Amino acid sequence: MLMAHPAVLKDLVEQYETLRALHAEDGTAEARQRMNDVAYTLCVSTGTRDIDAALIAARHRLPGARVEDDSLLIA
Repeated sequence: MLMAHPAVLKDLVEQYETLRALHAEDGTAEARQRMNDVAYTLCVSTGTRDIDAALIAARHRLPGARVEDDSLLIA
């Protein structure tokens, strides 16, 4: 599987978190579409099928990530 560059992943995570903080899912059609596009791109870039898994995978690939810390995976 091809791996996205960490800078790309960082940008996508930041975009998604910003859209989520602005409640884009409840906003205009354009805002919802942008959030869906970023979520889809994150999933494709990380080889995952849902946004929660994509965010975890992306964060694990960022510089400074503590890969051995999987506490985010505990429900």
